[in-house]
Formats: sequence, C-alpha cells, structure tokens
Amino acid sequence: MNVSIDLKVAVGFVTTFGAGLAALGSTVIVPESPAPRPEIEVCFVLDTTGSMGGLIEGAKRKIWSIANDIASAKPTPVVKMGLIGYRDRGDAYVTRVYDLTDNIDDIYEKLQAFKADGGGDTPESVNQALQEATTRMAWSTNTSVYKVIFLVGDAPPHMDYQDDVKFPEICEAAVRKDLVINTVQCGNMAATVEPWQAIASRSEGSYVAIGQGGDMIVVATPMDKEIAELRGTVAGTRWAYGDPTAPFAKSMEMERGMACAPAPTAAARGSFMLKKEAVTKARYEAAEPDAIDKLAADASSGAADLLEALEYKALKLDDLEEEKLPEELRKLTKEERVAYVEKALAERKELEKKLAELSRKRDEYVAAERQKNADKKDGFDEQVGKFIREQAKKKGIVYGD
Repeated sequence: MNVSIDLKVAVGFVTTFGAGLAALGSTVIVPESPAPRPEIEVCFVLDTTGSMGGLIEGAKRKIWSIANDIASAKPTPVVKMGLIGYRDRGDAYVTRVYDLTDNIDDIYEKLQAFKADGGGDTPESVNQALQEATTRMAWSTNTSVYKVIFLVGDAPPHMDYQDDVKFPEICEAAVRKDLVINTVQCGNMAATVEPWQAIASRSEGSYVAIGQGGDMIVVATPMDKEIAELRGTVAGTRWAYGDPTAPFAKSMEMERGMACAPAPTAAARGSFMLKKEAVTKARYEAAEPDAIDKLAADASSGAADLLEALEYKALKLDDLEEEKLPEELRKLTKEERVAYVEKALAERKELEKKLAELSRKRDEYVAAERQKNADKKDGFDEQVGKFIREQAKKKGIVYGD
C-alpha cells in the first residue's frame, strides 16, 4: 500500500502534538552544556636572598605537592603558575620574572635554578617585586578566575627608593584587578610584621608567620614508588612528532628524568599530570572540534604526543612524514607501525587505568595525613593550601576536605 503524507499536514501534526504535550505539563529535556572548568592563577613572589635558602630548597621539593593540592578541587581546575624571585639593588639581579603558564614543568625548572644568595642591608626590593607581579603577569580579566599572589620573605620592603611604586598603591591596583595578595613571613624579624600584615589586609589577603626554613615536611605514601615507576614507563611511549628539541619533547625528557627524583616528588607530579591529562582527554573523547584542531596543530609542530594525536584522529598514520617520526617508528614498515601504535595505545590505557587508581589512593592517604596533623599546619605548603581553600570559595571553587 502506498502512503503519501502532505508536508504541511505533517508539520501541523508535530506542532499540534508538541503544543498538546506542553499543555499537559510535559517537560522537554535539553542536554546541558558542560559547566566551564574553574580556573586558578597563582604567582609566587619569593625572596631569594641568602637567608631564604631553607625555604627555597623546601619549595623545590614541594612544588609538585602544592600544584597537586591546588588541582584537587572538583571539577579539576585549570591551574596556571607564575614565579618571581627578588633580591635587592646591588645584587646579581633585582627580580627574575616568569609569567603565568599551565606548563608547571617549566615553572619547576625555573624554581630549580634559584639559589639563595645576596642581600646586604636588611630591607629588600619587595615593592618592585610586587609591582611586577601585578603588572607583568598575564592575569586573566575574567572575574570568575581566582587570582592570587603569595609574597614570601623574611625582610621588609625598602621604602626609601624614590623611583619605586610603594606597596599601598600596589595593593589598591591589585584589588582593582581582582588580585588577592597573601603574605607569608619567614622567621620572626619584627620589622617585617607590620608591612606584611598591611600588604595582606590592603589586598583582601591573609598573613601568616612560619619558620625561617618554611617548615615543610615531605609526605611519603605507600603508592609513591609504583606511581613514579609507572609514569616513567608511560613517558617512554610519548614522542613529539617533528622537532625533538621542541618544548614538548623537552617536557617528556623531564618526565623520564623524574624517575630518578625522590619518589614522593615524582608521585606528586604524576598525580598532578594525571588530573590534567584526564580533563584534556575527556575533551578529545567528546570530539570537541577546537580541542582536536589544537591537538592537530600542536602535533604538527612537535608540541603534542604522537600516539595521542593518532588515537583521536588529529593526525593520520598515512600522512606522517618519515623524517618527523621518532626512531622507534621510522624503522618500521607501514603494517608494523599500525600494529605497534595499536599495541602501544592498548598498553598505555592499562597503565593509565592503574595509575588513576593508585593516584586516587595516594590522594586519600595524603588527605588522611592532613587530617591527622590538623593541629600542626604551620608549614609553607600547608598555609598555601589553607589560604587557597578559603579564598577559592568566593569564586565557587570547592575542595572536598
């Protein structure tokens, strides 16, 4: 039997049927767009004169724990970090400024290069360091982003430099930019207390005094050694397509090198990177066009993982240029490459699944240790975490502990 339906009749039926459902109180469910990820931008302004050696060395050991802690909000936030080291006029440098970036590996490298040295008279170039933190960092203009500066040092600012912008004016500018400045005084120099408290109060931040060396204790967990080893194994399967000297390739070299770092440091970095990678992969798996396009562009310029680009179709195996391939793939035939890539991806997925579970257990262990030592939270890293948890709430960023 042949049936023909007039288009106007069909449209009229659908419209009438839809109106009838609405009249009956039926609800049409429209899929919600994913909520935007929270964003946190942190700049550490560190006194790097001779008396600060203990804190700087402690920060080098704890930077990944701090990053991992900041990233433990739900949903996982986008984390950017910047770094300014300061001394005083007449020293080897007055400030060294490293802009905000989501490449925490790069900030880690910059921090490793800092040495405590210099400093003559007691005051330091605090004003210049703060001014550069507020004006030279690429702060977001989005008011939903939590933007925070941690000023860390043991000596007061020079208030006698005529060409300096003084901290009261800097703090006013910071508030206008929606920047919070927290001050962490190391040691007990009396002359530092008043300006450090004033800087914090004028910029809606908090002040705390800790020991001269930062009082940082590295928490080791039973999962650290295995996490570090597994991350090293995964790193061995990551290659940049193209220039082996590109920043991504350098980052992969660092990851492989982290296998030689103390297990707690390597594991903290591993947990942070896993959180970051999971969020990115969720965007790839949802086939978000901008994410895939960026992956393709990054891979072509040697700034992305080749296997990941192949997995999510940002690159095609048939289109790869021989000279841009890593040696492991260059020496294989086309058929061997296909088999190699499929096998490597399957093995990596199993490793990452195991890593995710170990990382979850590690986070729980660290949280339990934090609760156990709740009355001893006077170290630099603990205070950073405390301030961030309290202040991030104003931006709707919530932590589970």
